[in-house]
Amino acid sequence: MSTAVSDIELTSTYRATLPELAVDWEAAEMPDPRLVAFNDTLAADLGLAALRDQVDVLAGQRLLPGSHPVAMAYAGHQFGSYNPQLGDGRALLLGEVTGPDGQRVDLHLKGSGRTPFARGGDGRAALGSMLREFLFAEAIHAPGIPTTRALAVVTTGDRVHRAGDDVGALLVRVAASHLRVGTFEYAARLPDRSVLQRLTDQAIERHHPGAADADVPAFGLLDAVVGVQAELIAQWMLVGFVHGVMNTDNTTISGETIDYGPCAFMNRFDPDTVFSSIDHGGRYRYAHQPSIAEWNLTRLAESLLPLVVAPDQGNVDDAVAEARSVLETFMPRFRTAWEAGMRRKLGLLDEHDGDAELFDELVAAMRDDRADLTLTFRMLADEARRSTQLVSAPLDHGEAVGAWVDGWTARLEREGRDADAVAAAMDAVNPIYVPRNHLVEEALSAAASGDMEPFGTMLDAVTDPFTARPGLERHARPAPDDFDRTYQTFCGT
Repeated sequence: MSTAVSDIELTSTYRATLPELAVDWEAAEMPDPRLVAFNDTLAADLGLAALRDQVDVLAGQRLLPGSHPVAMAYAGHQFGSYNPQLGDGRALLLGEVTGPDGQRVDLHLKGSGRTPFARGGDGRAALGSMLREFLFAEAIHAPGIPTTRALAVVTTGDRVHRAGDDVGALLVRVAASHLRVGTFEYAARLPDRSVLQRLTDQAIERHHPGAADADVPAFGLLDAVVGVQAELIAQWMLVGFVHGVMNTDNTTISGETIDYGPCAFMNRFDPDTVFSSIDHGGRYRYAHQPSIAEWNLTRLAESLLPLVVAPDQGNVDDAVAEARSVLETFMPRFRTAWEAGMRRKLGLLDEHDGDAELFDELVAAMRDDRADLTLTFRMLADEARRSTQLVSAPLDHGEAVGAWVDGWTARLEREGRDADAVAAAMDAVNPIYVPRNHLVEEALSAAASGDMEPFGTMLDAVTDPFTARPGLERHARPAPDDFDRTYQTFCGT
């Protein structure tokens, strides 16, 4: 049974609980809002299918019952430098919706106009940037990686000026919440300590209820966030995802991927891959993502210390030591999650001594060969079938990966499993389709000219990424080598 628009009601728990971290605001007037992309599957899951025909609601021009839009306040370390006030400069939290499964999620607009946090920006967004977030969020969601998701993209009827004169658009985003490390950095510096306590209580209640039973709930929360971020970054690394702008305001408390600005998937394997046009020093390069996540979580720990340290009790050293002991679990947890993922990607069930070395040797071999990360694992599944003809794509492994294969096949033989079963298990977790950079640019360029077909084809590919399908052969092949060597992505703000 579908839900009518009249039955959709939002709550505004964040605004009611944390008014100090919110500014009441409304979306700017949109001259001619038009729907260009709608996530029917997500809408059905949330009981929001009726919104497909309600573009004025999607554009923030008409509010649902219970909606009290706010621009959220937060701080953040951007490329390592602290900014005490960032906030939603072009975004609004409309409220929270509870789906049929009882899960509460945020409904959020991005590109809805200037807010008090705009810092000189125009508050708008370009169509290409919003479609990029829609596409990449679905590509990350398809293999089960936690992420915010796009419900819709709406063109606004006006133009924005970025690289050129672009079509204006906004994104309707859904998230478990928009609580970030930067939210805690902002609250920790307010004179009213109760704000930080209420923020911590809400984060625990909404995302990590088990932390409430810890001896020190604030450190229980820290431990939980360290855990979900370790899992998240491991999953990024396993599929070759490069976020591009891992500032603390883009590190969620829920463990979801958020803010797909200058992101991209790595094709030819290079640990130093950087796509972002503004990351001149490679701070957020592929191989550095685990270290950056740990750095960001240290900023969260610092922000939580005022809840633990009593100024008149002299327990600063003890609190810092306890926080450090939690933070020191990040890398082991990341490594455990990454090795478990590699085991799945290579068709292995059991944990054996020597697995870590086997996995590290494959990474080194892919680096030496500049092998395509995505297709290497599909090729290895074909190798497991003892096939002489590659099924997935016309890619031959290089010498380094070829030399590595014997050790892996010997490891497989120790488990004594059927080769076809191994290959099928590998194909079920190793995508053949990811958003290939040259095709992303083709699709977004076509969309800016009014042709949504290439975008739709790519979206179809990445939302069902494990099964090869006729007509999608281009999407299973890497970009020309010279393309990715010089490819850059942009924030779009």
